[in-house]
Amino acid sequence: MKKRKFIILFLLIINTADCFAQIDTVVDAQKSQNKKILKLASVNAVLYGSTMIGLYQAWYKNYPQSNFHTFNDWDEWQQMDKLGHVYSAYTMSKFGTELWMRNGIDRNKSIWIGGITGAAYQTIIEFLDAYSAQWGWSWGDVGGNLFGSALFTAQELTWKEQRIQMKTSFHKMEYSDPELNKRSDNIFGKSLAERSLKDYNGQTYWLSANLSSFFPNSKIPKWAMVSLGTGASGMFGARANLAKDNLGNIIFDRTNISRKRQWYLAPDIDLTKIKTKKKSIKTLLFVLNSLKFPMPAIEFSNNKVRMRWVGF
Repeated sequence: MKKRKFIILFLLIINTADCFAQIDTVVDAQKSQNKKILKLASVNAVLYGSTMIGLYQAWYKNYPQSNFHTFNDWDEWQQMDKLGHVYSAYTMSKFGTELWMRNGIDRNKSIWIGGITGAAYQTIIEFLDAYSAQWGWSWGDVGGNLFGSALFTAQELTWKEQRIQMKTSFHKMEYSDPELNKRSDNIFGKSLAERSLKDYNGQTYWLSANLSSFFPNSKIPKWAMVSLGTGASGMFGARANLAKDNLGNIIFDRTNISRKRQWYLAPDIDLTKIKTKKKSIKTLLFVLNSLKFPMPAIEFSNNKVRMRWVGF
C-alpha cells in the first residue's frame, strides 16, 4: 500500500512540476495574464492528478506491484492499445493547445505546450505500468505517445489546421455465448466506462481527412470528411484466447476463435466547421469532434468486403 501511495504521489509531483514548467515557458506573456496562467496551470494539475488517481483505482489497484521494469507488449491486442496511446496523446495535445490559446497565450507557444504535455501526460502513465507486475514500461506505448503528439503539432505548425484528424468510436460487445460474456466481464470490466477503456474488441480508431482543406478551390462542403478506420475482434486475452490459473491449469480456452483486424472506409463530419455564434455550442462541437460520427461504412476483413449501415 505504501508503494502504491508513493507512485501516485510521484506522478502528482511530476505533473505539478510540468505545469509550472508550462508557466515558465510563457513568462514573457503580459503581466495581466499571469494570474490567469497560474490558475489555469493549477487547475490543470488538479484535474490531471485526479484523473490519474481514478485510472489507478480502476486499472492498477487490484494487481500486484513490483520494481521498475520494461515490458515488450508489441504483439498484444493486435496493437489496438498502441493506437489508443496515439489517439490519447493526439487528443490531449489538441485540447491542451486550444485551452491555452483561449486564455490568450501566443498560438505557437500554445501549440508547443499542448504538444509536449500531450506526450508527457500519457508517458507518465508508463510509470504505473513500470511498477505493475503484470505490465511494465513499454517503449511501444511511449512511441505511440510521441507519434500522437507529433501528428497534431506537425499539422498545426505546417498547415495551421488539422487537415487529418484522429478520432475514435466504441460500442459495447455482447455475445450469444455466455462464456465469452463472462470472460469479457472478468478481464474488461462490467461497466460501460471500464469497457470503453479496456475492451479493444469494441474500439475503432479513425483518421479523418477534411476534403476542402486539401482542395480549397473546390465546392466540397467544409464539413465533409472521409475516414479510414481500423479495429480488431475475437480477442479474449492479450496474445491468445487462452488463460491459466496460478497452478498452470487451463481455465479458459477459446483458441478456436480467430483474432481478426478490420479496416473501414466511411464518410465523416467535421463538427468544428458547423457555424455558430454561441461559444458554448462551439466548445461542445470541438470536444465531440474527437469522436467519429456514426455513418455507413465499408468494411474490409478476412479477405471480404461488406457494408455496415452504421459503422462504429
